[in-house]
Amino acid sequence: MDRRAPLRILGIDPGSQRTGVGIIEADPAGKLRCVFRATLVVAGEETFPLRLRRIYDELSAIIDAHAPAEAAVERVFMAKNADSALKLGQARGAAICAAAGRGLQVREYAPNAVKRAVVGKGHAGKEQVQHMVGILLNLREPLQADAADALAIAITHAHLRASETRTGIALAAWGRRR
Repeated sequence: MDRRAPLRILGIDPGSQRTGVGIIEADPAGKLRCVFRATLVVAGEETFPLRLRRIYDELSAIIDAHAPAEAAVERVFMAKNADSALKLGQARGAAICAAAGRGLQVREYAPNAVKRAVVGKGHAGKEQVQHMVGILLNLREPLQADAADALAIAITHAHLRASETRTGIALAAWGRRR
């Protein structure tokens, strides 16, 4: 890959009813640009397996259309009950399989790490994340929450990847730091 070319990064905020998707470009100087954003609303599918298939199929089509080089996904942190946690994990698995099946390296980031990277504090609210994503990507129109979260995950990956390049500390080590 040409080190002077912008890097395309796919961010995924998985969900069993809505999955946020965002693709950014990060140039070598650190400038970020939004390439694509969407929310895949799968709650209307007749069965849960059809929701998973739709997440996989739609993400695969987005990857094919926009050709990101890397992917980042939010790590599961909690759920209200075991059934919700299992469904979220399965939706996350469908999203990861779509990216990995297209040959993308997939990194995972905890929600607090994403908020810290984008807003500056790990317990920021959704509105703060949406606002900062808009500022960082110079977007004028309001962002839907799931798409904003996906873009925030991509931004986090871009920032941590740039830090890895500058410091020589592997991305995996950044994910373990507080």
